Amino acid sequence: MIRTEGLTKRFGAITAVDAIDLDVHEGDVYGFLGANGSGKTTTVRILLGLVLATSGRAELLGEEMPSAGRRVLPEVGALVEGPAAYPHLSGRRNLALFDAMGPGGERATRRGRVADSLERVGLGGVDDRPVRAYSLGMRQRLGLAAALLRQPRLLVLDEPTNGLDPQGIQEIRELLLDLNRAGTTVFLSSHLLGEIEQMCTRVGVLDRGRLVLQAELDELRRPTGRVEVHTPDVEAVRSLLDGVVEEYDAQRLLIREHDPAALNARLVRAGVRVTMLGVERRTLEEVVLAATTESADHFGVGS
Repeated sequence: MIRTEGLTKRFGAITAVDAIDLDVHEGDVYGFLGANGSGKTTTVRILLGLVLATSGRAELLGEEMPSAGRRVLPEVGALVEGPAAYPHLSGRRNLALFDAMGPGGERATRRGRVADSLERVGLGGVDDRPVRAYSLGMRQRLGLAAALLRQPRLLVLDEPTNGLDPQGIQEIRELLLDLNRAGTTVFLSSHLLGEIEQMCTRVGVLDRGRLVLQAELDELRRPTGRVEVHTPDVEAVRSLLDGVVEEYDAQRLLIREHDPAALNARLVRAGVRVTMLGVERRTLEEVVLAATTESADHFGVGS
């Protein structure tokens, strides 16, 4: 659905995007992670043909961009750098104009598409107040409604939950997952690790313009080969398992062991009071920190 090869964008002496190779599969919910200023939005703008790359190539839906934009973009919904709207018009009127100006919008079904899009993002009951009176969260929902007008095969979203309260974030998350289950591929650019970890099947991490990590989320969070044990009997466990306890503190140990059930049985037989035992998995935060630290070390960046 999205593929780039050596995609690079320079602004004078600044390299904003540095030879990245994205690979987004059909059916993915792909999380494009990076700190603010890492090059995410520039990458998204290149993918949509809004900015020309300095070098490299980009494909959407199997066709090269920007040359295939007129054929491809009617099947792509996008929200980039916040929603654009005429502030003196209502949200409903803005969507109708957006639909009329875009390719492939049939006039006969426009009113129904607009109403359906507003309903899906929680703005179905909105009145005719102008967009200038909307909150930031309402504007963000309106931008997402615009992206959904054509029932796109691919959604490209840049920080879609910006300005939303926790309930709004949950609602948009559920909407995007429903769309994905119905067949829409979602490319989600964000700096929020929690948002990506709860939604995405595949992750790419951008650091100072470089793609430092790209993999399935389940693979990144696979078991580490260690078991986490919580117990008040830390010293007893250290004595019993000398040589395989790799980390510990006053109430917790990390033990190199591939069979948690066998470990638990051994501890119980020895009279150890186990309050919690489970397989250790790295969090996405730990994975991203490791990848960006390695990138900084490799390229000589750091304090």
